[in-house]
Amino acid sequence: MTTIRSLFFIFFLCALRTFSFAQTVSTDTGKVELVQDQRIRELLDKQIEINSKANIKGYRIKIHSGTDKAKAKEMKAKFIARFANVPAYEKYDQPNFNIRVGDFRTKLEAYKFLKEVQTEFPAAFIVVDDIEFPDLDTPDVPDKK
Repeated sequence: MTTIRSLFFIFFLCALRTFSFAQTVSTDTGKVELVQDQRIRELLDKQIEINSKANIKGYRIKIHSGTDKAKAKEMKAKFIARFANVPAYEKYDQPNFNIRVGDFRTKLEAYKFLKEVQTEFPAAFIVVDDIEFPDLDTPDVPDKK
């Protein structure tokens, strides 16, 4: 019985010692220092590069569809002149030249812009399409190289 108590007591001391090392007192400066291997940063950069080239399902607004290429280019130029900050895409789906605009992640965003576009392009409508990733406003993460 004393052997069991002795073993239990030794186990208890070892566990207590482990927990005492896990709890360290430090002054709180409000800053977090990230210590990581350089290879992890390289993998993260590679993942960001791969994801930046990928497309996602979203919505665009089709403002023109027709067989006349010159008319399609004219509609695209008219759109760009009116909405310079919104991207316009020209796509040829045989036999039609389609002009689609915007990169909207939700149908609600596309609908809101559709109402603006319909003043100039009354036949415009929302279509599901592969869109490019929109630019996200994220703070820069400093590199520790």
